[in-house]
Amino acid sequence: MSTLFLQSEVKNPYSLYQKMIAENPVYWDETNKIWALYSYEACTEILNHPAAHIPAFLSNNALNKYASIISNNLARLSNGIQHEIARETAVVLFSSMKTVGINTILEELLPKEVIQNQINWVDLVCKKLPILTILKSFDFNKKDTHFICEKIAQLVKIMQPHKTAEEIGLINKVSEEIYLITERQLSTLPFYKTLIDKISVSYTISAEETISIGVSNLIGLFIQSYDAGRGLLSNSLIQILSRENPSKNKMDKDLIQKMVLETLRFDPPIHNTRRVATEDIQLNKIIIKKNDPILIVLAAANRDPQHFTNAVNFDIERNNNHEHLTFGTGGHTCLAKHLSVNITTEALYYLFSSFNIVLSGNEIAHEPLINARLPKAIWISLYNLNQTI
Repeated sequence: MSTLFLQSEVKNPYSLYQKMIAENPVYWDETNKIWALYSYEACTEILNHPAAHIPAFLSNNALNKYASIISNNLARLSNGIQHEIARETAVVLFSSMKTVGINTILEELLPKEVIQNQINWVDLVCKKLPILTILKSFDFNKKDTHFICEKIAQLVKIMQPHKTAEEIGLINKVSEEIYLITERQLSTLPFYKTLIDKISVSYTISAEETISIGVSNLIGLFIQSYDAGRGLLSNSLIQILSRENPSKNKMDKDLIQKMVLETLRFDPPIHNTRRVATEDIQLNKIIIKKNDPILIVLAAANRDPQHFTNAVNFDIERNNNHEHLTFGTGGHTCLAKHLSVNITTEALYYLFSSFNIVLSGNEIAHEPLINARLPKAIWISLYNLNQTI
C-alpha cells in the first residue's frame, strides 16, 4: 500500500487513516521507502524527538540567489542552531505585528455586488484575507501589497521538495522582487534595528545574515498564510454550514471559535509533515534507522480514538480538542497558530453577522497536493440577513 497520494484523488482519506491507526499505526511503505506514522502516540513522539529532523531540500542550483536565501533561512525548514536563530527572529516579527481590522479587509473583498450572486469563497476571500492581514500588519504600501498578493501563488512552490523546471522558473521570476520589497519595508519598521542588534549579538552572526533571516521569515509568513490560512478559512466554513443553520441559530464569536478549533482537529488543512532520522530511533518495538524518512500523518493522529473520545465525531465541547497536532508540537510548533485561529474566527463572525449564507451543492474538489487538503473552490451565495432564502 502506498502512503503517499494526492488529496485531489482521494474522496475520503480519513477512512484510510482509521484503518491504519487500527492495523498499522507505524507502517513501512516499501514502495516509497518511507515510514508512515498514524497514531497520536507515535506522531507526538517523533515530533518531539531530538533525532527527528526537518529533511533538507535537495540542493538545486537552478534556484536563483534570492530564492536560495529564502529557502535556506526559513524556520520551517531548519534544524539545530539555525532553527533556533530563525525561530527567535520569527517570534520578534510576530510580537511586532500591529492589529488590523479583519472587518475592514472583508468589506473590501466582499463588495455590495456579491449579494445574491454566487461567489467562490476560496478565490475571493481565502487566498487573499490572511496575506492581506499580514501585509497590513507590517504597513506595506498598496502597490507592494498588490504585487505580493498577485505573485504569492508562484512563490509558495518554493516549499515543494521536488520542483519542475517550470516551477523553478516561476519561483525565480518573483523571488527577487518579493525579497527586495520585503527587505525595504522591514528596514522602515520601528523594531528593525532592535531585531538586527538582538539576533546578531545573541548568536554572533553578521548584520547581513540577520537581515536575510528576518526577510526570509517574514516571507515565510506570507507563504504560510496563503496555504494553511486559506485552508482553515475554507474548511471551517464548510464544517459550520454543514452542521449549523446560521440563519436560525445565533452564531456568537465564542461558538465560532470553538468550531474553528474543532475543525483544526477534525478536518485540518495540513495532513502530514516529514522528518528524517539522524540516528536510530526506537518506536515501541520498531527501529527507525538512521537516514530513514518519516511521514507524520497529523490528520490521522487527530482522529486517534486512543486520545480523543469519539474521535470520528465533530464535537466542539470535547475537553481536549486543543491537543490536535495540526500545528505540530515541540520546537517546531507553528508560531502562527493563534494568528490563524483569530483571523478565521473574526472573518467568519463577520460573515455570519452580516449575511445569510447558502452553500452550493456541488462536490468540492481539492488541490493536487500530498501534504495539504485545500479546497479548490467553495461556491456560496450571500443574502441580506432580513431576506428570506
